[in-house]
Amino acid sequence: MGSALVAAVVSVAGGLCLWLAFPPYGVWALAAGGPLALALATRGRSAGRGAVLGLLLGLAFMVPLLQWTGTFVGDLPWLALSVLQAGFCAVLGAATALTSRLRWSPLWAAALWVAMEAARSRVPFGGFPWGRIGFSQADGPLASLAAYGGVASVTFAVALTGTLLAAGIARAARRRGAPVRLQLRAGAPPVVAALLVPAAGTVLWLPLPGDSLTAGGRPATIAVIQGDVPAAGLGFNERRRAVLDNHARQTVALAGRVATGASPRPDLVVWPENSSDIDPYRNADAAAAIDTAARAIAVPILVGAVLDGPGENLTNAGIVWDPESGPGARYAKRHPVPFGEYMPLRSFFRFFSDQVDLLRRDFVAGQRPGVLDIGGVRIGDVICFEVAYDGLVSDVVEGGASVLVVQTNNATFGYTAESEQQLAMSRLRAIEHGRSVLVAATSGISAVVAPDGTVVERSELFTPDVFVEPIAQRQGITVATRLGAVPEWALAGVGLAAVLGAVLARRSGPVRSFRRRTEPRPPVEGSR
Repeated sequence: MGSALVAAVVSVAGGLCLWLAFPPYGVWALAAGGPLALALATRGRSAGRGAVLGLLLGLAFMVPLLQWTGTFVGDLPWLALSVLQAGFCAVLGAATALTSRLRWSPLWAAALWVAMEAARSRVPFGGFPWGRIGFSQADGPLASLAAYGGVASVTFAVALTGTLLAAGIARAARRRGAPVRLQLRAGAPPVVAALLVPAAGTVLWLPLPGDSLTAGGRPATIAVIQGDVPAAGLGFNERRRAVLDNHARQTVALAGRVATGASPRPDLVVWPENSSDIDPYRNADAAAAIDTAARAIAVPILVGAVLDGPGENLTNAGIVWDPESGPGARYAKRHPVPFGEYMPLRSFFRFFSDQVDLLRRDFVAGQRPGVLDIGGVRIGDVICFEVAYDGLVSDVVEGGASVLVVQTNNATFGYTAESEQQLAMSRLRAIEHGRSVLVAATSGISAVVAPDGTVVERSELFTPDVFVEPIAQRQGITVATRLGAVPEWALAGVGLAAVLGAVLARRSGPVRSFRRRTEPRPPVEGSR
């Protein structure tokens, strides 16, 4: 690229392309614009300048994408999180600049996107995988790659498409002054290669048989209840009994429709996270309300509850509630959300905002994967943001889960894009593991997702709703499930090895770039 200003504008444009690729806009094809822009903007630049350009891209992407995080708690947490996540993009920009002079630089740059996402999915405080490129591709041709290499493989393919396009543009630009046909000829090979990437995704088939809810296993009928909350925002749980009663009421109403034949009888019922913020082990009224609903529908209910303990702490749990014996097996959320469910370094962060004390009691993490047997169905339970973490989802599939359940509460984010973005993650997880995914939300968006990522049922925000669907209990294992994190680590390793190679090459002498130093000058019009 020419001037620093043009490079900065290109970087910002790339970040905006990434943002628009995600819900609520969902223009998935624009996701390649992020890697394309960063590869062009950082080409031939120093690592320091690359870091600045990566930061600009990251801010243009993360600030609008994560706007929902500040809906009810103010701008400071939103902007702080956005800047932190953009910092990873700054490191990516530096690394992309370093490797831009290497041969096969599009490959190294694409692998570096995987490395960056792997890092920010793990650090700090367990990481924050929101905004991984792969999660934007549920409606695109590359989504099928998730079944072979997980979300990381989808990110790599999108990034490779963008970096190859950037290489084509750069090769054509080096022929400025030459006839247009020669410019096009110079840029054509990488562009053709870029077009082959999504084409390959289009022809790939899903590795497990069948793509409908009922294909691939014995069906079980499962009901999802969205009871709704009294109001959006942090104050929804100030009327905790109203939330519990809403879900009990919808379940009793479903039982009435079952009795009249208007609805099939479910084998189990799923309630969302926070459907009982009153501990039913300690509160007899809450237990009675759940008992009433379970006995009315006469099948077990998976109840999302907040439990007192251990000690002064809290536990976010999914409880199997039997109509005869009451509470039984349960899953405790393994990845509580930092700053949302527990406050790390509380005294330090209080210097920046007294909002940290809104979270008076910390949630503690569970230790076991959420594999639960309910009504003859082995389900894999993940709670809210846990659907974003590769290992937490793969653990339950490896544990024998035939259906995935996402219990979530999005009421604290109001009418924002958070629910849509979380649903997009659930769709990729369905493809990745070849399982139907049931999303149960207190206030929406609840959904039923087929194993090919198709949304079969979905609710609206802040509207009570009930779904009853036959769901196949699938036992097959995809390639992605078998490989686990291997593709991610392998691709990240390739990118990091390229950075190391670039650093060593700079110390030892000139680095060979895409442009050979012996490359002839463009021919002059009329010359022979």
